[in-house]
Amino acid sequence: MARAGLTAERVTIAGAELADEVGLDRVTMSQLARRLGVKDASLYAHVRNLEDLRGRIALLAADEKTIRIAEATAGRAGKDALVAYANAWREYAHAHPGRYTATQIRIRIDPELAARAPGPRRAVELTYGMLRGYGLAEPDLTDAVRLLRSTFHGFVALEAAGGFAHERSSQQSWLRALDALHSLLEHWPTSREGDPS
Repeated sequence: MARAGLTAERVTIAGAELADEVGLDRVTMSQLARRLGVKDASLYAHVRNLEDLRGRIALLAADEKTIRIAEATAGRAGKDALVAYANAWREYAHAHPGRYTATQIRIRIDPELAARAPGPRRAVELTYGMLRGYGLAEPDLTDAVRLLRSTFHGFVALEAAGGFAHERSSQQSWLRALDALHSLLEHWPTSREGDPS
């Protein structure tokens, strides 16, 4: 029987908070039950198992990150939109490392939950919309999306792991990376004849 006051949403938020504190891969159902002051079995009335919890955290994080990016990029275009987008991405990753991790790894997510979650769809719309401002169309749009995701995720992952030990600040390198991305997007190479799509 479900404990009064405990809901799937409350369990998910508590799981997300725990993931930010200890890392997504170190979250257990027992830890989460202790945090919520319930027995382990009480959680299973709201989430099926640890994988289900991780999927719910991923969807929560996707919604939160997308809202931040949408707010940051509203009314902006070109380099202003790119910089606002990138900064919102990086700030979210820094503020919520466990949740952010959930958005970057393959997790089996309940199809019904995924269908109701606006975050992932909205993220795609925002990203493609920003890149269309650079005059890109398929297949270049997909390639550019992959380039941005690889750059942003690679940078924040290395930063989080202490991988930038050089005396030059990572912030200076971040700004130069965004300058370079903007220049590349403005001068995107044309697709080669015969490239598979």
